[in-house]
Amino acid sequence: QVQLVESGGGLAQAGGSLRLSCAASATHFSYIHMGWFRQAPGKEREFVARISSSGDSTYYADSVKGRFAVSRDNAKNTVYLQMNSLKPEDTAVYYCNAVTEITASNPLYRSWGQGTRVTVAS
Repeated sequence: QVQLVESGGGLAQAGGSLRLSCAASATHFSYIHMGWFRQAPGKEREFVARISSSGDSTYYADSVKGRFAVSRDNAKNTVYLQMNSLKPEDTAVYYCNAVTEITASNPLYRSWGQGTRVTVAS
């Protein structure tokens, strides 16, 4: 059972920045594509960003393109989400998960971590 532990959330002002981290227990971490997702209050969970196993390819939701950057450190089994120019509509609980393929945002693991809460004040 792979464990995913997200951290780095908190309260930020609009226009500010936060950096989220996701530590994965998977021994095959360097072979899997990873993604970030978020769920705002009263809304469905949505895709935010994904990164290929090697880190060479990244994809973003239109709503965060140009503001967020996903990266990974395979030596540390960790994926990051740098969030800049934050907006109140970025307020959500952020989760990481593997994705089934780099060209799609379908989560691989049925179990999710606890997520990390991001609140952006206007």
